[in-house]
Amino acid sequence: MKIFNLIKILVSIFFLLVIPISCEKENQVIEKKTDNTAEVRRLTIIGDAYFDKSEFSNALQIYEKVITISDSVKNRVDYVDALISIALIQEFKGNYLESEAIATKVLPHLKYLKKPRFAWETYKIFVENYLATNDYDNALIYAKKAYNLKTSARRKTNALANIALVYMRQKHYKKAIKIYKKLTTYGYYGNKKKTNTFKDFELQDYAIMKDNIGICYANLGDSRALQYYQEALKIRLELNDVSNLSHSYSGISQFYLKSNLTLAKKYAEIAYKYSCKINAYSQKKNALKILINSSRRNELKKYSKIYIQFTDSINKIQLTQKEQSANIKYNFKKDKDENLELKNEKAEHELEMQRQKNRSYISYVVISISVISLVFIVLYITKKGKRDRANEVFKNEMRISEKLQFELEKDIDMILSFSKNSNLEKEENKEQFLTHLNNIYSKTRNISRENSEILTDENFKKVLKEMISGYTTSNLNIMINGLSTFSWVKIDRVKKITVFRVVQEIFDQTKMFNNSSLVSITFKEDEKNIIITYADNSTEIQNQNNLNKRFANIENRLKLVKGIFNVSLNQNQGFKVLIKFPL
Repeated sequence: MKIFNLIKILVSIFFLLVIPISCEKENQVIEKKTDNTAEVRRLTIIGDAYFDKSEFSNALQIYEKVITISDSVKNRVDYVDALISIALIQEFKGNYLESEAIATKVLPHLKYLKKPRFAWETYKIFVENYLATNDYDNALIYAKKAYNLKTSARRKTNALANIALVYMRQKHYKKAIKIYKKLTTYGYYGNKKKTNTFKDFELQDYAIMKDNIGICYANLGDSRALQYYQEALKIRLELNDVSNLSHSYSGISQFYLKSNLTLAKKYAEIAYKYSCKINAYSQKKNALKILINSSRRNELKKYSKIYIQFTDSINKIQLTQKEQSANIKYNFKKDKDENLELKNEKAEHELEMQRQKNRSYISYVVISISVISLVFIVLYITKKGKRDRANEVFKNEMRISEKLQFELEKDIDMILSFSKNSNLEKEENKEQFLTHLNNIYSKTRNISRENSEILTDENFKKVLKEMISGYTTSNLNIMINGLSTFSWVKIDRVKKITVFRVVQEIFDQTKMFNNSSLVSITFKEDEKNIIITYADNSTEIQNQNNLNKRFANIENRLKLVKGIFNVSLNQNQGFKVLIKFPL
């Protein structure tokens, strides 16, 4: 039994050792790769065609398929070319971590590739990725590595242009301009320009250098920037260089940002359109920044929201990358800070909008209260005016009644007594009776005229003259001067009424208290004022204080029209009055 068990154990060990080996051999036979060289070549041509047309999404799918099916040794050229192209596409999308990780995979293959273009392209990707993450020291190292390669004059020139680009990002604008101008005026591109033998891809590089000169001048505050931006744009439009048109429009937009917001916004919108077309991260981000700076109100809110969503999505992609490389040092702080700043700006903008709404609500409340108050005041003033007018009518009636009683009471008593005690059949008594009646009529007419409505139309001058002339008697002569020397039509109605009542009251005082035989009243227009002077030849000696009291009512009337009143006493010559009020 023990022997039988020992045999079972030995057989089991045999099967455990032999069967896996046979399976492994079988798997090795199954896993033998087929030769996909022809398919790799075909897909590479298709991928390159998409890449040249800036259809990066389609190109990326093709290149990833090339990586999957190609042999990294047998198809090394196409394999490395696909890696470089994918790294460039990821760079365009702003996936700098992914771009550099893929470019790092190219490094072990460079020693097996005789053509230096692969090393040059790889170093160029590192330069651009380090520039994008503000690592200028490493960017300069790889730019110089590319320049030191034994490669074509064009690539050597472009490597030197990348060194200038690093200087530009380091804000050494004059150093950068010096290199770019040298490259575009002399050397490789200078000769191309003179002979006009540019190829399309060379013109693209030439336009980039022109555009960068414009950027340097713009940062130096030099207006020559616009000239270089426009030169680069013209070349890119002729080439239909979709991948770089956004750069040109962004530069021109940035140039107009301080002087013409409308133009800045117009070019920024075009830049954003082209950046979306090729889905290039840095170009889209730059265009959105300019759109935010050139927009107001709702559009500012719209583009801020797009920018935040865009940078958030890119940051998530970058933060979820797991591939690592010794030379990969990325810091997303700048984007986060910019994002946070924009979120703060958005919050501040929304807060300001809310404040504006609150101010609007407060304004509506204040306006409503003001309107209600105004309506109340108008109603109150209207009601008070009616009440005051009623009171004024009552006062006028009382005053007229008192005046009638004061002026006519004695005359009526006298005429009643006369008619009672005299024989009216006699001619002399009849004439005397009629004279008394005429006196009563005259006094009644004068009182009526004094309290009647004053015409202030074109007949005012005539009415005023008639009123003054009405005080003329057999013992009193009145001289009226200057009444027709200016137009009364242009004078305000209230001022006309004031003149009428003031003059009337002066003559009432003359009639009641003076023994004047001659009165002079003069009307004169002096600049923007009306001046009225009155003088009489009364021989009665007046007291100045009493005189002031007698004319106090006139002074109060004149205050309503901002007028000046002055009365002075002339010994043995009556008094003088000066009235002055603005037109």
